[in-house]
Amino acid sequence: MTDPRDWGALLLRLTLGGLFLAHAGLKLFVFTPAGTAAYFASLGLPPAFAYLTMTAEICGGLALIAGVYTRLVAPAMTSVLLGAIVFVHAANGFWFTAKGGGWEYPAFWVVALLVQALLGPGLYALRLPGRLRLATA
Repeated sequence: MTDPRDWGALLLRLTLGGLFLAHAGLKLFVFTPAGTAAYFASLGLPPAFAYLTMTAEICGGLALIAGVYTRLVAPAMTSVLLGAIVFVHAANGFWFTAKGGGWEYPAFWVVALLVQALLGPGLYALRLPGRLRLATA
C-alpha cells in the first residue's frame, strides 16, 4: 500500500512547480523579458538577474514537476523567493494584501519548498542519476 505522504509529496511538488511556471509566464508574456529586466533595474539589481530569475523559475518548475533532484531543487529555489522578499516585498509589510504585496506569501512558499525537500519527490518522479526511470513509490 502506498504511503499517503508519497501522494502529499507529489501534490506539493506539482503545485510548487506549476506556481514557478506561472510566475515565469507572467514575467515572459505579461511584463515581457525587457519589462522585467527594467523592473529589476529599478530595484537597483542588475537587469541580467531578471533573465536568471526567469530561467530559474522555468528550469526549477519543470524539475519539480518531473521530480528530478527534488531534494536539491526545492531548497535551491528558495533563493528566488528570498530575493523577492528582500528586494520587493519586505518594505511592504507582512500581509500580501498590502500595496505591492507583503512578504507573507513568498515566505510561506519558502517553507513549502523546505517541506518538499524534507519529504522528497513522492510518487511518479524521474529519478536520476543512472538510468532514467519513473519511480512510483
